[in-house]
Amino acid sequence: MSIAQPILAFGSLDWTILCIYFAAMFAVGLWHYRKHDSSEDYFLADRSMPTWVLAISIVGSSLSVATFVGAPDFAFGKNLTYVMYFLGSSIGAVIVAFLFVPRLYAAGTVTVYGFLATRFGEGARIASAVVFLLGRFMASGSRVLMAAAPLCLLLFDDLAPFDNKQNMILAICLIGVVGTFYTVLGGIRAVIWVDLVQYCIVLGAAILTLVILFTKLHMSPAELWAVLSTAGEGGGSKLQVVSLSTSFSNPHTLMAAVFGATFLAVASLALDQDMAQRFLVAKSASRGAASVIASQLIAVLTVMLFLIIGLLLFVFYKRTDLTGLSPVPPPSDSLAQIVYPWFLLRELPPILAGLAIAGLFAAAQGTMDSAINAMASSAVADVYFPIRRMMGRPIDTSTDAAAPKWAVALIGGVMTLFAILCVFIYDAKSNTFLDFALAMLTFSLAGLLGVYCCAMFTRRGNSASVIAALAGGFITVVVLQNFVLGPITERFLEQRFTLAWPWHMPIGGLVSFLICCIGSRRGARQAMQSEVQLAR
Repeated sequence: MSIAQPILAFGSLDWTILCIYFAAMFAVGLWHYRKHDSSEDYFLADRSMPTWVLAISIVGSSLSVATFVGAPDFAFGKNLTYVMYFLGSSIGAVIVAFLFVPRLYAAGTVTVYGFLATRFGEGARIASAVVFLLGRFMASGSRVLMAAAPLCLLLFDDLAPFDNKQNMILAICLIGVVGTFYTVLGGIRAVIWVDLVQYCIVLGAAILTLVILFTKLHMSPAELWAVLSTAGEGGGSKLQVVSLSTSFSNPHTLMAAVFGATFLAVASLALDQDMAQRFLVAKSASRGAASVIASQLIAVLTVMLFLIIGLLLFVFYKRTDLTGLSPVPPPSDSLAQIVYPWFLLRELPPILAGLAIAGLFAAAQGTMDSAINAMASSAVADVYFPIRRMMGRPIDTSTDAAAPKWAVALIGGVMTLFAILCVFIYDAKSNTFLDFALAMLTFSLAGLLGVYCCAMFTRRGNSASVIAALAGGFITVVVLQNFVLGPITERFLEQRFTLAWPWHMPIGGLVSFLICCIGSRRGARQAMQSEVQLAR
């Protein structure tokens, strides 16, 4: 499907800027290519990264394209209730900083899953890493999907990318190749410094957009406030931040945000190697903890910028009766996910459009590179090396630097395949990008949260109960999905009941915790004593 009017704003100068951006990313990877001579250095960077860089890297990895595309889409179609999640995530960040970071950092392992080997043995470590890898494939695949949709608009003038799946697949492959290439070259150093550059580009694109929107609208802040106060669903306010609804099927309530976001933040910041890798490479545990807390402050400010962009885009496209403008709107409400990229391509002048779209690519690559490196570190340190040791084939991690590069390349390829699978799973008409991406995180993290709470706060559990708990958490989240829970309740209770995704994490985590506690520590003690040195 082609647009009726060509995208005239994006010309040769804009393509030149994009080429410069990609060349710069490759240069960063090449710069750090020979700065690591072991697998530990490749994944931990000698624990020498500055705190402020780590904080921004955490933000860049956690927000990325979900914020660049998803946040404006959310505010454009709904309101500001997404901000509520940062109340719960801030609580979760404090819990992680004071309870999890000191113990996980002190374990001295390449990944957070090495901690489980010191507590339960190598079997628990391998199982937790496998669950993390499966869950991260799902979550990262959904985020790459977000970036592919606006890329189709840019490359193919395609307004219906989910109908023209071949275009989506080509866009996903392009993102996957670029992200994998410089990650293979530079390791975690390249990932973190690229995250910093990419975050600055994304932030610059947001500020640039706000300035241009305010200029085009010619409305004072007071006028905009008055318009948005009565422009929400059912005559409500687009400025609504808090929803006091007690519905368990609504994911955007204060109740769901506080409980769901707190558990999700604890699990994602402390137990998802993609996030936890940042505080593991800090100079000390206290600095790692500080980076976790600082990241949440930076995150909420960044998300607010993009939510405000979504509100202004609503006025720009939906209230032409007040602005006197006549912009070409996005094709339909069902494709609101492309509203921000649509504005960048249609309304920005040359050069500025190129800079803004570079921000989109920066967000997309931020999604890809950090996930690839984290998954590769876990695959090597928590699966490959332990299995080889169990087979009686020890590996010197201080000199082996080849395995990480091969792992990164393999993970990048598999992640690209999972992103392609998401093309056939995602329903653009019933899910926002943000809800889809956040829901994917709960599948693996629910089980991990229960296992780690058992390991850190009780004396119970063993390798067998860990494996059962991980499986129990995953299965619980699957059952709680609306396409499973809804039909079950409708058949047995004669009333369809659905449960919003924020509740999946605390329920799945509780089930996993209880299962893990069933195991006796006696069975894990001998394995812990014999394998603690290998886990390091």
